[in-house]
Amino acid sequence: MSTTEMQPSPSDAARRNRPSPALPRMEAILPRGEAIRNFVYTGALDRLRGQMEVDVLSVMPDEALRQMMVSRYDSVMELTEIPERWGVRALRGIVEMAHGRWLWSEAAQDRWRLRDYEATTAGMKAKRLLSKALCLPFASRRGLDVLSAVERTGSRVLRTSDYYLELFRQRRPALVFNGSHVHCRVAIQAVQAAQWLGIPTATFIFSWDNLTSQGRIFLPYDFFLVWSEDMRAQLLALYPRIPPARVFVTGTPQFDFHFDPQYHWSREEFCRRVGLDPTRPIFLYTTGMPNYMPEEMRVVEGIADLLAAQTDLGRPQLLVRVYPKDRTTRFDELRSRRRDIVFSPVNWEQVWLTPKPDDVELYTNTLRHCAAGINVSSTVSLELCMFDKPVLNVGYNPPGADISPVSFAAYYQFDHYREVVESGAVTVVSSQEEMAGCLRRALLEPGHKREERKALIRKMFGELLDGRSSVRVARALLSAAGRSPESELWA
Repeated sequence: MSTTEMQPSPSDAARRNRPSPALPRMEAILPRGEAIRNFVYTGALDRLRGQMEVDVLSVMPDEALRQMMVSRYDSVMELTEIPERWGVRALRGIVEMAHGRWLWSEAAQDRWRLRDYEATTAGMKAKRLLSKALCLPFASRRGLDVLSAVERTGSRVLRTSDYYLELFRQRRPALVFNGSHVHCRVAIQAVQAAQWLGIPTATFIFSWDNLTSQGRIFLPYDFFLVWSEDMRAQLLALYPRIPPARVFVTGTPQFDFHFDPQYHWSREEFCRRVGLDPTRPIFLYTTGMPNYMPEEMRVVEGIADLLAAQTDLGRPQLLVRVYPKDRTTRFDELRSRRRDIVFSPVNWEQVWLTPKPDDVELYTNTLRHCAAGINVSSTVSLELCMFDKPVLNVGYNPPGADISPVSFAAYYQFDHYREVVESGAVTVVSSQEEMAGCLRRALLEPGHKREERKALIRKMFGELLDGRSSVRVARALLSAAGRSPESELWA
């Protein structure tokens, strides 16, 4: 769909119930499927109705989700990417590289090494050397400020469309909120148009590793919503020009489902849906990104072999949840050959990689009913700790495979995950042989590391794991828009 074809499409119900024109308007930008989960499924945006007009600019994974949003908000428009000029994209890439070289976190160093390794031809190596030469002079706080200002000016002067400028001039929103500050190239044109017009903008720091692992925040937002006090401190340290009062600690709505009883199933119901025996213990293996965890199917099969040998512990079952964004077929052969390994359904719409509502419920109950979880340095480890489940982290490479320059053990040195390891809440397993004993201990001593798990979650989240992050998000957005929440809306 071209930008000229994008038109508001409010439902009849929304039109009839449209708030008074005197109310301020908020434009909510949902640039990825997980933002729809975080702010639509949880009802975060719905809570604003009655105090603000809520317009949604969203990617559209399918017609059912479009209709869901149309029925709930004042207007809904499709968010589509407006192509930018090559020079702007190239300049942004140099800023990203300079930021990584200045930050020089473990994740940034790993990415730098990987990009060097991937430059295999003479042309690729020359391009890589040129990029380094261009970015290194700016790899400082001052240099980044200068280069970022050039990038912002270039983006404005060389813009290819005035569509969002015209839209926001017409609508005059009090706030533009971007539901994900990363992986949102599709949102850049809309957000920067608001900023050029002097409209306040806010964004949600999408995940706990983003500040040290996912590059620079290009757009100079006015307000930020973060998971925790630790993330707030980290954000302010990296971007000291951000006024502290404009960073709101809300928790993350993606965890709200875990603490809402309406989403909880009985063990029998859960096992019926995924094809497991409710009388036998369940180990959950959650896979990772194929480029960062190559040959992971070898690790999974090795763990299945270890569990099959432990017949004295109730014949434990292995349930594998493949990373929803893994579009490869790498587990297909294992799935067909090893019938003792159960692969969980993963109901995500592949367009814009969007979790469906029933998958959100399934995932919550998967965490609730497993005996322990296994993964490679994943956010799932935090969720397992929330449910007081033993966590085994794979710290060895897939047996019999050369995956250089990748090393599973290296991920436990990344800044965001090192704190998890140092807390003692998880067990990093250094070999397949060691894994056998760790699996047994997880079943025989489920309380092992319980206090460490509790302490980690308390330190990272405080009192924010209460199922009400969506409420705090709505409060923060109202505050950013200059509104005070009406008490009856927050019961």
